[in-house]
Amino acid sequence: MKTILVIGAGSGLGNAVARQFGWHGFKVALMARNPQSLEKYKAEFNEKGIETVIQTVDVTKLDEVKSAYQSIRDKIGTPDVLFYNVGITIPDETTSIDAQSLIKRYQADVVGAYAFIQLVMSDQKFVQNQGTILLTGGGLALNPSSKFLPLSMDKAALRAMAIALHSEYQSKGVDVGIVNICGAIGKSKKYMPKNIAQKYWQLYQDKNKIEITF
Repeated sequence: MKTILVIGAGSGLGNAVARQFGWHGFKVALMARNPQSLEKYKAEFNEKGIETVIQTVDVTKLDEVKSAYQSIRDKIGTPDVLFYNVGITIPDETTSIDAQSLIKRYQADVVGAYAFIQLVMSDQKFVQNQGTILLTGGGLALNPSSKFLPLSMDKAALRAMAIALHSEYQSKGVDVGIVNICGAIGKSKKYMPKNIAQKYWQLYQDKNKIEITF
């Protein structure tokens, strides 16, 4: 049975993507900061017949990222798909953003993703099994906004990372892809989580595609 590791599980997109893969026979591993929420998600997934394990993690703490990955690997083995879905999406007034705020956002939005990518790429079984890395991008990477300045900067960095790593890792048999979501999740029929989740499954199946802009 194949497995997907979801970093940034939640009642919106994170769990929708997990369900999408679960319905296709994947075992699911969910990671987030809140243990109570994770227990709830696990119960919901198990009721739907999707085998699920959970692990808490704070992606801004790199030592915790490493230990969390090792713990989940002990539970499910090496994942076949790594899905990073962390992003701080609150709007900001430009005047309220200082350098420390930018650093904090970048740690969660970009550094955490790179840390998990390093971990799976150092896992020889992930490479041998021709694993897949999926990232949640945003339309702000293409059309930045001063009202979402940190997120605009971070999604641009995440997209650059995906594009840069795609060609390098593809030569090793590992695929990297990113879905650029150009609308507010859950605010319209088009951008309901279950509809967006289908784009990740599409990207997973198309091994040569780097990104989908939706």
